[in-house]
Amino acid sequence: MRLLLAEDEEAMSEAVVDILEYHRYQVDAVYDGAEALDYIHAGDYDGIILDIMMPVKSGLDVLRQIRSEGCRTPVLLLTAKSQIEDRIEGLDLGADDYLTKPFHMGELLARIRAMLRRREEFTPDIRSFGDVTLNPQTSELCCGDKKVGLSRLECRLMDVLILNKGIYLSSEDLLEKVWGYDSDADVGSVWVYISYLRKQLAKVGSGVTVKARRGTGYILQEPQG
Repeated sequence: MRLLLAEDEEAMSEAVVDILEYHRYQVDAVYDGAEALDYIHAGDYDGIILDIMMPVKSGLDVLRQIRSEGCRTPVLLLTAKSQIEDRIEGLDLGADDYLTKPFHMGELLARIRAMLRRREEFTPDIRSFGDVTLNPQTSELCCGDKKVGLSRLECRLMDVLILNKGIYLSSEDLLEKVWGYDSDADVGSVWVYISYLRKQLAKVGSGVTVKARRGTGYILQEPQG
């Protein structure tokens, strides 16, 4: 597996490269955003690790440009703990995951493995379940000839529920998958957005429901009958 690491702190970069190469990844290391773009355009990478705070071009600038160009290579962002808004923007721009500094190398390896596994799994651009379809790129939920635009969190919540169809997800699972590992949101936010999503499904006339099982969690249920 070939990775690109864009990290301007040389000591950090060397440490990460050492551990990745020890685990048999091929790694190209660059130290600013412009250089990262050059390497992405010239190379064929299985995954990209971008520090948000880099000289010349930030990690977010790099991510924005490559996604606008149609590059779908998985991207893991490295962020400072205080960069909450940057993490949100990065996810909205198409990052696959983020890791907050300082981090344990074991967690970095686990995030990379998960990111690369997701790349190998086929997930269509348009999600479907029952009588509805979801376009994660436009955040449009459709049923027949009716459609509605979802908010960012509504869209991420619906996307997670579709991708985990047949599986009950607890409030804690949804907090982690939708809001992120270190979000300040609590389970009350999950309840609120489940309610919002049910209203959006009703708005397009869908028979799909979000079923709740006490003590277990939430699951999408297809139209009855």
